[in-house]
Amino acid sequence: MNGTGTAAEDRVFAALANATRREVLRLLRERGPQAVQALADHFDMRRPSLSEHLRVLRKAGLVSEERSGRQRIYRLEAAPLADVQDWLHPYERFWRDRLKDLGDLLDRMPDDDQP
Repeated sequence: MNGTGTAAEDRVFAALANATRREVLRLLRERGPQAVQALADHFDMRRPSLSEHLRVLRKAGLVSEERSGRQRIYRLEAAPLADVQDWLHPYERFWRDRLKDLGDLLDRMPDDDQP
């Protein structure tokens, strides 16, 4: 992700903005590939609603779908998440530097309990 906001990047961030979709990704990460019904069992929503969330994740490249007989099996595709991490890295460095500066300042300040 180079900061230009391509359509693919926008789809990834839009998909990650929803708590249900993040939970689907967590379930796939922790439990591996799952059928739609297994995923649906974790949510208090109708299956068509979950299918819409899965469609958004699929369009963002965050999950893939494989048909196995009558079932659709979903699998986590982590590559777009690595792109998100790359995009976030400068911000992580920014905050780490700021916190280090704050720590340095606090280390230079006299303790209140010193005579």
